This record gives sequence, structure tokens and C-alpha cells, in this order.
Amino acid sequence: MPTSPGAARQVLSDSDVARSLTRIAHEILERNHGSDDVVLLGIPTRGVPLAERIAARMAATEGRESLPVGALDITMYRDDLRGQPTRTLGLTTLPDGGIDDKVVVLVDDVLFSGRTIRAALDALNDLGRPRAVQLAVLVDRGHRELPIRADFVGKNLPTARAERVRVQLAETDRVPDSVTISDGTPSPAGAGRAGGTGTAAGAEAQR
Repeated sequence: MPTSPGAARQVLSDSDVARSLTRIAHEILERNHGSDDVVLLGIPTRGVPLAERIAARMAATEGRESLPVGALDITMYRDDLRGQPTRTLGLTTLPDGGIDDKVVVLVDDVLFSGRTIRAALDALNDLGRPRAVQLAVLVDRGHRELPIRADFVGKNLPTARAERVRVQLAETDRVPDSVTISDGTPSPAGAGRAGGTGTAAGAEAQR
């Protein structure tokens, strides 16, 4: 049955998201031969709870109480601020010990153009000098504008540029986890996200 314009179809369910994060956690541990010196930094909004979940899975796998996890706000480093509505500054929080000589894993919900990650790298450069930087995303939807590639991906999702990918998480949206895709026609409520992380209400962004 054909879907109506703007109708969303689910590509990841709550259980799919959980499995994807578990796999990413194991891949991070395998790549880095354990969690020593690994720090996870989530990019607000939805990258933060994703980073916390991945860190919890890594800690459980290794029998640790917790792993260093924080948040990296990139608002002032974005290259699309001009002509856009004023954005609320988020909070950058670094774990005790900072990021110098650490393996920093940036975590975001959707990788799209790559501009968010470029901004994150600029922000990171002002905070310290990590030994290495890796990238974990729940969804990679393609259409890169910059030479940026994720090290850990929950789902590679082929999309048309005009399509909208929407991530909803229990922590930020108060609904069961899901990832949906729609054809880009605005819904009556204006929901839907062109690329990835925005406000808790689901702002559109070139990720």
C-alpha cells in the first residue's frame, strides 16, 4: 500500500537500536583493545544519551563500574549559524582526567553532510589534545560534503538527499527508541529531521 506524502516508515525499532548500540560498544572495545584511555563524548542533543548507553555497555562487558563519558557542544563552531534562528548554547562536560592523550570517541545520532563532525573536531581542538579521535553514529545516511567517515555505525541507511531521517530516544523524546524516514514533505506538526541532532523537539540540521 503506498504511503501518503510525508508519511514516515520505521527503519529501526527500539530493539534494533539496542542491538546496534551493543554492537558498537563491542566494536569500540575490539578496535582499542579494551577501554583503557577511552573517553566517549556525545554531541547534543541525542548523541549524549547514546554515548552514555554505549559507555554503560562497554563497562558491563569489562566488569567495570563506569567509563568516562561527557558532552561536547558544537553550537559556536557550526558554519551554518548565519541566517539561522538563534540556537541555544548547550553544555560541554568533560570527564575527570580530560581528553589529553586519550582516545576520544565522538558519538552522534545521524551522520549526513559531515559538517557537524567538522565542528566537533574544531571544538575538541580547543579543549585538549587527544591521542586519537574516533566517530560512532547510530545512522549513516550518506550525502557527505566533507571527507569524514564514521568508525562505528549502527546502520548504513541509503537515502535521497531530500528525505528526512528522524531519531527518537526515550531520554530526549519520552517515547520508545526509533529511527524513521520520510520523503521530506513537512508533516502537519512540522516534525522530522533532515539530518541529525538538533533540539529535543527535532530541529532540522545539515549533519
